[in-house]
Amino acid sequence: MDETAIAFEPPHVRASATHAGPPLDRISVRDYVREVEIGAFRSERGVAQRVRFNVVLEVSHHTAARDDDVDKVISYDTITEAIEDELAAERINLLETLAERVAARCLADPRALRAFVRIEKLDRIPGALGVEIVRARIGDEARRLRPVEPPAPPASALRPRIVHLAPDLAASPAWRDALAGWRQPFVLCLAPAWPQPAAATEGQRRIGLLAVEQAAWAFADADPRFAVVATRTELDWAMKTGRRPVWAPAHMASAAVDRVVDASDPVALAAWLAESVGACMLVVAGAALPAGGRARADLTLRRAERPAELAEFGEEGCP
Repeated sequence: MDETAIAFEPPHVRASATHAGPPLDRISVRDYVREVEIGAFRSERGVAQRVRFNVVLEVSHHTAARDDDVDKVISYDTITEAIEDELAAERINLLETLAERVAARCLADPRALRAFVRIEKLDRIPGALGVEIVRARIGDEARRLRPVEPPAPPASALRPRIVHLAPDLAASPAWRDALAGWRQPFVLCLAPAWPQPAAATEGQRRIGLLAVEQAAWAFADADPRFAVVATRTELDWAMKTGRRPVWAPAHMASAAVDRVVDASDPVALAAWLAESVGACMLVVAGAALPAGGRARADLTLRRAERPAELAEFGEEGCP
């Protein structure tokens, strides 16, 4: 390997050239440019300058492509959020420090094996000046060949509110407007248009969940202010980007192993989602609160009678 020849190549070229053993998959974010205040010189303080990021992650083998399952792959958001979180954490003097921190955040996901991080300042000289680092999470080559399942998703940092809306209220313009204007991160859970029997078979369970999805798609189709989400990855992305998500439960509920959930009790289904995503509050409108009470001590239960109450619930603290 000619180190000089690849010194200024993109990170993915170096990843290929320096890897020993069977080839690994890679995901990358390239030419991601942000204007930030960074630098140790006095002239760089109080001044924003363009900084370009190129990040490549080598990842363990997985079955995502075969299963076409977005929740089994490392999201590109893993990289962009690592960058954004470190830029927001504090002012940094050195590109080396920023690169180390971005790599560490990316490698916190057990599916990531090596991180190649190149960061360049674009406004200091006529060209670009920067730093490139390579960091590995593990050194055991044997583990590189064993598929790694995605980790259990952590509770969302936003601690969202889960809102269950009964069928008659879902058609109400007042409730739609109240939800569309609510400034809190939330996920809307709908009941099916008609009651579903308790599922005795897997087929019945899926039919019931699809009835809930039908209600979700009808709701969003009638109001473009809302968007249907089906996976945990989509759900997290929607909340982080200020979307108003309506949950289509078939994907997540069908994959659940901790308990059997079906569409016969839509409020219980919403409560299951609240527990799964680490929600801080479950708001039930047009139905009774869950019969079993709260699943977690830090989950607040509220029953809404009027759309205006959403604003009141928004004042309650959600850490």
